[in-house]
Amino acid sequence: MGAPDHLVSMSYRIKVPTKTLQVDEAHLLSGLEHQLHRLQEYRRPLLVGLAVLLLAGAAVGGVFWLDRQATEKAQELDREASLLLMARSTADSKNAESLLNQAMAKYREIVEQYPRTAAAPLALFHLGNAQFQANDLAAAIDTYQRFLVLYGGNPALGALVQQRLAYSYLLKGDREQAAKAFSEIVGSPGALLKDQALFELARLEESQSRPEGAIAHYQELIKTYPSSPFTSEAAMRTKVLDVKSKEPAAPPPAPAAPTKPKK
Repeated sequence: MGAPDHLVSMSYRIKVPTKTLQVDEAHLLSGLEHQLHRLQEYRRPLLVGLAVLLLAGAAVGGVFWLDRQATEKAQELDREASLLLMARSTADSKNAESLLNQAMAKYREIVEQYPRTAAAPLALFHLGNAQFQANDLAAAIDTYQRFLVLYGGNPALGALVQQRLAYSYLLKGDREQAAKAFSEIVGSPGALLKDQALFELARLEESQSRPEGAIAHYQELIKTYPSSPFTSEAAMRTKVLDVKSKEPAAPPPAPAAPTKPKK
């Protein structure tokens, strides 16, 4: 016999009671207290770290601000010195000297008070030039040498300062030091004004009656710098020296006839 239809249609169900997870309030509170305790432990180092960051930021900002102020002041002094030199060109001799001294004072202030600014190397160069114009050759030489010690690697001004140093030595009468300064230009890789330095070295050799050395410098100038404005004169001087070198040497003067002793 089969089961009754109403029993067959009934599904077999098991009632599972709903489980609710009850949060342990004491456990939750203890976890929060633990986190707060850990936060309290790290609070001091966090605050110290934050203070250090703020101080570092303020220091960097202060340095940038000071650098900007120094740059602006150095540029202002440079403009004032330039205006003084421009006024000097139209002033009488007495005022011209005063204006030159004032310009030199401006350049000294830049060099001494704002040495880290971009205006300092140029100010030192202009100071040497002003001393050169004032015929204070010893001071100009010291200034140019100081520039070479501090900013000798400056590609734009290094060779130019060497050249001015060499001419200062020439005016002072120190040919040996002038030749060393010109030789520094010739031997410096990538330096400007090498053609002029070679020409001046040749002239120094000529002035000291050393034609072989002069010809060597002239020939190097002609070969290395064929487009130089000094090349044509170097070629002419080479021909002159070559002709002189082939001239027969003048015979030594005849000895003077002995004087007869007086009777």
